Amino acid sequence: MELKDAVAVVTGANRGLGRHLAAQLMERGAKVYAAARRPETVDLPGAVPLRLDVTDAESIRAAARTASDVTLLVNNAGISTGTPLMTGSPDMVRLEMEVNFFGPLAVTRAFAPVIESNGGGAVLNVLSVLSWLHPADLGAYAAAKAAAWALTGAVREELAPRDITVSALHVGYMDTDMAVGVPAHQKTAPAEVAAQALAGIERGLPEILADETTRHVKRSLAASPNAA
Repeated sequence: MELKDAVAVVTGANRGLGRHLAAQLMERGAKVYAAARRPETVDLPGAVPLRLDVTDAESIRAAARTASDVTLLVNNAGISTGTPLMTGSPDMVRLEMEVNFFGPLAVTRAFAPVIESNGGGAVLNVLSVLSWLHPADLGAYAAAKAAAWALTGAVREELAPRDITVSALHVGYMDTDMAVGVPAHQKTAPAEVAAQALAGIERGLPEILADETTRHVKRSLAASPNAA
């Protein structure tokens, strides 16, 4: 997909990776709707702030009506509550699924007809190395991202006849608020991840693996569960 003159909606664009994705899209000549639950927190010059809460159906429908010229959807918004599946709060487990799985599904369902009506385009789902690696202390997050990986594959097949490509971005720790307690040497710069993601969209890659940890885990999928 050519990003120059594309029209993108980026969820969670007010900080972290989403902000870098939005900024780099504009640098490549795209128009960007910077979506956030609180659009007043968007501080990207040139971006169009857009109210969008991925857990609020009416907010999603309203955003799709406003961004009626969109050709690229980036499902970046997400949360990590650090909730284990056996001992954690069931409400927190459900919240992770609502934001990280049902959210991208609802947003994609709303925007796919818009993208199709504009001649086709692309969807990028921001996932994680934990789509494949499932540590107990992050069980809720890993389960939601694994489900979102399955969502990505199924939607890719479903939207292909509508001239919409669907890509998954997998990445380990990034230097963002979500990984504030992780040592710096274990984290990838979000600007670097954003650049890889956009290059992958341009090439139509189904999966974009943004760091060596993620590439190693993906290669290990056929091994025993303890091998990764």
